[in-house]
Amino acid sequence: MAQQKDRQQQRRRGGPSAGPIRKKNCWFCRNKIAEVDWKDANQLRRYVSEKGKIRSRRITGACRRHQRQVAVAVKRAREMALLPYVAEGREERPDGRRDRGDRGDRDRER
Repeated sequence: MAQQKDRQQQRRRGGPSAGPIRKKNCWFCRNKIAEVDWKDANQLRRYVSEKGKIRSRRITGACRRHQRQVAVAVKRAREMALLPYVAEGREERPDGRRDRGDRGDRDRER
């Protein structure tokens, strides 16, 4: 039973040969930037996914303080129309189904 838990934990962590985990450094701390500027849309695009979601600290490598400032700055930039709320819509979804906007023959009169 204990061996099974050890194996599961090793799989989650990547096993004994995964190597040391490299901590990501905060870009703002490295460049000694105290406040994140909401007007710098190009900088904020790094912290937003293709779908328009704000990326997490685990992915961006930002420290807690700057990640919070990034979230507020992205929300302000969206409000001021510097960043989109969502990404451009696609006609076809990845699973092959159509977009919900296409109702087919349901919109026609019966």
